Amino acid sequence: MATTQNLRFLWPFLLLHVFAGAFRFDTLKQNGEPQEGDLRLSDGESPAEGRVEVFHNGKWGTVCDDGWDMKEAQVVCRQLDFPGAKSVITGKSYKQASGPIWLDDITCNGNENSLVSCSFKGWGLTDCTHKEDVGVVCETGSNSLTNNTTTHSMDHSISLSNDLGQLFDTATNCDLNILLQSTTGNRQEDDVPEMVGTTICAHKAILSLFPRFKVFPETTNITVEVRKPCQPYFSSLIRYLYTRKIDVTFSSALCLHQMASSFGVKQLMEDVGRLFTQIFPDDSSFYTHVSIYQYAVETTDTILEENLIQYLAWNYQNLTDSPAWNDLPVKLLQALLARSDLVVPDESFVLETLESWITDRALLNSSDTVLALLSGIRFPMISAEKLLELESSSPLYQIYKNVYREFTLKAYQFNVLLFSNLTTNPNIKKDIGNYSPRIYISEPWSKVLREPRKASPNQYPYQYQYQNQFGGSYNRYDRYGNYNPNSFLNIRSGFTTPLHNSLLFRDRKTSWEANVFTRQSDCSNRGVRCESVPAAMLSEQSYSSRPSSIRFSNRLLLMCQNTYIFQVQSFKDNMAYIFKNDTQASPYPCVDNKYTYVFVVRPEYV
Repeated sequence: MATTQNLRFLWPFLLLHVFAGAFRFDTLKQNGEPQEGDLRLSDGESPAEGRVEVFHNGKWGTVCDDGWDMKEAQVVCRQLDFPGAKSVITGKSYKQASGPIWLDDITCNGNENSLVSCSFKGWGLTDCTHKEDVGVVCETGSNSLTNNTTTHSMDHSISLSNDLGQLFDTATNCDLNILLQSTTGNRQEDDVPEMVGTTICAHKAILSLFPRFKVFPETTNITVEVRKPCQPYFSSLIRYLYTRKIDVTFSSALCLHQMASSFGVKQLMEDVGRLFTQIFPDDSSFYTHVSIYQYAVETTDTILEENLIQYLAWNYQNLTDSPAWNDLPVKLLQALLARSDLVVPDESFVLETLESWITDRALLNSSDTVLALLSGIRFPMISAEKLLELESSSPLYQIYKNVYREFTLKAYQFNVLLFSNLTTNPNIKKDIGNYSPRIYISEPWSKVLREPRKASPNQYPYQYQYQNQFGGSYNRYDRYGNYNPNSFLNIRSGFTTPLHNSLLFRDRKTSWEANVFTRQSDCSNRGVRCESVPAAMLSEQSYSSRPSSIRFSNRLLLMCQNTYIFQVQSFKDNMAYIFKNDTQASPYPCVDNKYTYVFVVRPEYV
């Protein structure tokens, strides 16, 4: 099976990760203390309203209001034992929250029992600030104490998980025998595969909640086959169905994810799948990533698939230089070409790598595949000079001449006409996505800043030296060797870009200043207020000549060890905040927190 082949690549990387403790997924209350996924409303005028806060990893955090509507509010209010929701509160100035922003881009259908059962990419993954913390107002029902219809909620579920766990452990009144079997890889004399197995006694009432076990009222025995390495973890999976809690290590993650997928335990599958992102930076060959993509598709884990594609989009250049590049599935490449968060030098780089991939895969004559892939190239984002070179430089141009001419004509029109004139053409509206930029990091659209570095010992008394872009440096020691902590203000750089990448605005310039603040005092000295540090600021220095039809959707890229991009942030009010491992977290780790900051200017038409 294809799944088995993909798993071969994943086992070694998962087993290399050794942690002092396990990851705990726990969705039922265990004692009087807050439990994973609990909610509360804070800073409200009544107990039924306030900022939504969720408990995760031992601390309370907030929820960003992006995409929120009444469906999410209904889930929150029901989880808090209110009859329903009245309204969503956005833009309210709550008191400063002390914890991280745990959830963003969360989507509920309105029927979930808890907010963390809704779809979201991962804990702490957000580009929001606490100014965007969401709040809700919940319904409270009748205020009359004498109304006979008044409902008083009695919640004694705190001990339920432990009770159900004990029920499974003791097998009290169990009525379903599960025969667990695995092949050993050997064959018996009659050429029948040799099997090893064990029996677990469970309760039909519990397993019948999960239809893929195929447990019916008359069922007394079922047979389940799993891969032999996963046998030790099957009992933990069944116990999770009772208790809704489980400890996961990287050695058990793959088995638990695969079994959760097979038996339709969706929430466990998604939570375990988020752990796989921790291994993404470890394989520079990218073979593991291709295997994880195929595995995610086969197990229908859309969150794992999205996290994998996002990492590949951010690190597209590394991917194109890797041994796995030519083995990339067509659908994965199409998914990458559709993304606006593809980090590349420029759009011509995307076209060149695609043409190379098509040529190396001997797909020149596979017209349907080639046309589908070429339609993902954003030709209007290619400079006019490079468009002119395509006829002589492209290995596909002569074969697909009419296609290239159609795409380049639209690109030339984009370069010389106002976008408002182009959008009246229905053919343009159909491909409107190709007129939006990706994240282009070639000059002049980006500026790289690095964190301060220690000077060599022979530079004493300038013991700690900080380089800036202006050719000077900041020193924490003055010319006499006296320590001066305020001498280093912040890392900053100025640079200039065109107003837009089209020919119409190429000669019109605007200037920028990029700053990195590592301490609150750096923010104060610059005259800005930082909600947290490290923080970055990208501010436009000249505004007078910019047309109202152009806006900037700028990005901050965080590169780890100058090797891979692990975090991408939007600027809001010119500020972006860097997530540290102990608060909000990138889905992809950077162990030593040695960052390279890449500021990217992204002009686009509105």
